[in-house]
Amino acid sequence: MKKSTKRSTISSGQKRLKQETDKRKQQKEDIKGQQIKKIYLKSRNTCKVTFRVSKEAVPDAQQVCVAGDFNDWNILANPMKRLKNGDFTTQIELQLGRDYQFRYHIDGIRWENDWQADKYVQNPFGDSDNSVVVV
Repeated sequence: MKKSTKRSTISSGQKRLKQETDKRKQQKEDIKGQQIKKIYLKSRNTCKVTFRVSKEAVPDAQQVCVAGDFNDWNILANPMKRLKNGDFTTQIELQLGRDYQFRYHIDGIRWENDWQADKYVQNPFGDSDNSVVVV
């Protein structure tokens, strides 16, 4: 009896450990999917910035565009591509030495900030913050 109990205790402990490990891996993947990736190009004095919105941030979205200082806040200028995993992504080349305010425009009706932006500043209307990418 004790061996059976001990075996099931180890089994449930291992199961719990595996669940915790899987949960941490998923959390890391979720954060990874939301990060802004920067590739600095010394030869052109620019930075290729990859914007990525996770499916968790916009679970039912059909279309996501990124608008900001870099495209005069044109909500149609930079549509994002939907990836197989449901995330949205696009890459924009930006001049170095600037802070660029931006937001994501979802389905033509609502705005969202980037969860992993470099910083946030209040928008000129005073009703919300804008995300900022620093290059």
